[in-house]
Amino acid sequence: MRRTSRDIRVANRFEVLRHVQSARAASRTVSRQQIATDTGLSLATAANLVGELLELGLLSEVGYEDSNGGRPRALLSINSDGGRLVGIDVAETYVHVEVFDPALAVLASVEEELHPEENRPDQVVAHIVSSVRAALSSASVPPERVLGVGVSVPGQVDREGGVSVYAPNWNWHDVPLRSLLAESLNLPLYLDNPLRACLVAELWFGAGRGRQDVVVVNLGTGVGAGLAFGGELYRGATNSAGEWGHTTLVVDGRLCHCGSRGCVETYVGAPGIMQNLRDMAPTSPMLHPDDQTATIAALARGVAAGDPVAVKVVTETARYLGIAVADLINLVNPEVIVLSSWVAAQLGGPLLAEVRAVVDRHALRRPRAATEITLCGLAGNPVSLGAATFALKQYLTPQSISRR
Repeated sequence: MRRTSRDIRVANRFEVLRHVQSARAASRTVSRQQIATDTGLSLATAANLVGELLELGLLSEVGYEDSNGGRPRALLSINSDGGRLVGIDVAETYVHVEVFDPALAVLASVEEELHPEENRPDQVVAHIVSSVRAALSSASVPPERVLGVGVSVPGQVDREGGVSVYAPNWNWHDVPLRSLLAESLNLPLYLDNPLRACLVAELWFGAGRGRQDVVVVNLGTGVGAGLAFGGELYRGATNSAGEWGHTTLVVDGRLCHCGSRGCVETYVGAPGIMQNLRDMAPTSPMLHPDDQTATIAALARGVAAGDPVAVKVVTETARYLGIAVADLINLVNPEVIVLSSWVAAQLGGPLLAEVRAVVDRHALRRPRAATEITLCGLAGNPVSLGAATFALKQYLTPQSISRR
């Protein structure tokens, strides 16, 4: 799609805000002149964009600096009182909601468990609505102060239409999720998926900051890869880029929810790891057949204690994951690959070490040498954080501003 002048202006607003946010994270303030220099915008454009963000209440002037004999330059920072944002991570096992200020500091969080049988749209919507209301109440935020709500849901998403196009683990097809939520939440709603939410969180605050070519591998119940090229989120033609979890790893392998066989997800997603354990030790006390969260946690404890079965399961999982990651490195040649989401967080260092060793054996030498492989180091929930940034960008569009 061709970018319009409106698209470019929104992108520039967002980039200026992101630049001020990055400076704040480094305990710095910046001037309009410094923003222009760092972003490549003209001083006039940077000054106009800053003026708009000041008018919206997202930035504030916090002092002045000398300018070599000229007029003192105003210093800028994020206005922490300028409205509130909500980020929602909807996964197959939970709904996690966080309320943020414009500096993307967490003010309140609420999490509700999703049981395996709670996979109908009305059930998931009910959990989202109750969690949002509880989180806003906890943060003492009235609805009129909410600038936007970012909702991350698994699978393929039509972000313009607000539709969950396909969520294979729930067998959802073309669910009008934004419309269903709007029946109970009179708030600006924005829909996307966890691959892109995790990626944006890393680009703003994590291992992707200052990098151009970044991959975030999301390891949870489902598996995917968020992609950034040239410092920009890559969505693909239908906002479906990154469905790496549904690429074939084993020909005629395990049956996947998507209907194919041998997908990456069936070997390194939480249910796949449970199957790895079941294949090796079907009577293991670490195996909780109806609870993937408890099983992964038990495996993590087992590895820490040196349990040979747990070590073998994680090693085997890393073998599959490392081969798939090596394919990513050979294909897109990124600067960094971040292992993110709750499975990566639970299995942590032992999984990372094994994955690196496998990648060293399977990736081409030159692209491997340029790629750092690391764990997500962000505090809190990166999906909720990324979802809130999507809501913030949506708020910066002319239509959203004119409605307020």
